[in-house]
Amino acid sequence: MEKTTMNETLTRKEKTLFAQDTNPSNIMPAKLTLGSAIRFRCHPGVSCFTACCGNVNIVLTPYDILCLRRRLGISSDEFLLAFTRPVFLEKTDMPGVQLKLDENGRCPFVRDNGCILYTDRPSACRYYPVGMANFHEGAQENQTAERFFFLVKEPHCKGHEEDTTWTVEEWRKDQGVDVRDEMNRGWMELVMRRKSFGIQATLSEPAQKIFFMASTNLEKFRVFIFESSFLDTYEIEQETLDRIREDDVELMKFSYLYLASSLFGTKDLKIREDKIQAKVAELKEKQQEKARQAEETYEELKKERDELQKAIDARKKTPSH
Repeated sequence: MEKTTMNETLTRKEKTLFAQDTNPSNIMPAKLTLGSAIRFRCHPGVSCFTACCGNVNIVLTPYDILCLRRRLGISSDEFLLAFTRPVFLEKTDMPGVQLKLDENGRCPFVRDNGCILYTDRPSACRYYPVGMANFHEGAQENQTAERFFFLVKEPHCKGHEEDTTWTVEEWRKDQGVDVRDEMNRGWMELVMRRKSFGIQATLSEPAQKIFFMASTNLEKFRVFIFESSFLDTYEIEQETLDRIREDDVELMKFSYLYLASSLFGTKDLKIREDKIQAKVAELKEKQQEKARQAEETYEELKKERDELQKAIDARKKTPSH
């Protein structure tokens, strides 16, 4: 029986991920499951220790920002200003932030003996060297994502030469990835949903601003909810309001529902009936106004035509000399 190579069994999406000519991330061409075994260990004894903490783009999720600024004891505004720079996410027009490297191109939190914020390190740092491919077209609600894992093996990384063996599931649990996945899932689905629409659709500037605020600054998002017309527009249960008023994690999860509803029209949040009726009345008034304007335009054009016709008729009746 003829053997089938890995390249022959890869789907179109997987070929895009694993293709050597478009693969600057040293992704190994093999699909892994939670039960797959990997050999890896990172510790101060390896010669490349902390080499992966420089010249790297670390995009921060809302939960990353929350954990880091709590650990540092500063506000979101202070954290964003001191430690981040703005970027667009996943080749979309959705604004986000990534960690701002120091003058040497290194993570500002890494030292010779490792990360000073290790227990609160960003999600991207926890995944390495096991990545997850999560193919979710995002165009419809309640879709099941196609998920598998892969190994990133960079030439400089000596951790792959260590003796320690894990399953992917064990590695993820050890690194706290499962918790991060749960905290990041709603936000990542928003990004994937937006990405699925492609360049033919664009987010308005107000939509970009609200996405950025809700994704990066929970303090401002809380003010937006409780000190704007938000609660006049949406029906939110009192129990939910009590939770998000005090609990940042609950507020963060609520922001995912709000963004899905406001940006993509999901039914996660319910708009108040009086607001719906007011909007219907507003649209009806606009339609009626447009109809009145069209009627007025028609009458003006008809009048001009009649006057022109009268002028033409008058010239015809005038005898020529």
